[in-house]
Amino acid sequence: TAVEESTFERCLDYAKTIDNMGALGVYLMDGTGNFLPESKRNIPTPKVSLLKLMGFDEKYYAGDISEKGKGSIDVLAGAFMFLKRSVYKEVGGFDEDYFMYGEDIDLSYKITKAGYKNQYLGSVSTLHYKGESTLKDQVYFDRFYGAMRIFYKKHFSQNLFLSFSVGAAVALAKTIQTSKGKGKEIPTIKTEKAY
Repeated sequence: TAVEESTFERCLDYAKTIDNMGALGVYLMDGTGNFLPESKRNIPTPKVSLLKLMGFDEKYYAGDISEKGKGSIDVLAGAFMFLKRSVYKEVGGFDEDYFMYGEDIDLSYKITKAGYKNQYLGSVSTLHYKGESTLKDQVYFDRFYGAMRIFYKKHFSQNLFLSFSVGAAVALAKTIQTSKGKGKEIPTIKTEKAY
């Protein structure tokens, strides 16, 4: 990520106006300047996640707050989560059962369950080079979709039907995504100079 010069000052100023604030997220954009919708999301209940896997993501992303707006939000992206150390420690921080994916959803949800309000501040933007630290191979898909299973097992009541449904949906999504990537050549980037 790359932040603007005034990012933290503006976040601190906004945080001072919010009672019972959990974490604060900002407008995240990719390397081409496009808004990343995962900047502000709803809690991915099994129903919401199933709809997203089927291509219906209206309920997954929080559309009730505009990209440049502000307000209370359920789930923030781990690329930028601004919060007090005391809140982080109270909820147990990031869960080490996750490896790189899902830990931001888990932390956001734990903060909300503890009674705090997560916030989104769209007037502050941060550049997030999404996916630059990972290669989308079989290990990536195992970790990405495995994180979904960890989240549901940890936070949602376990019953045979729900466990089977979540497991089947995750396996199907993983199979579809893995097959999309087969046969694609991974470009090699040659860097001659770095600053």
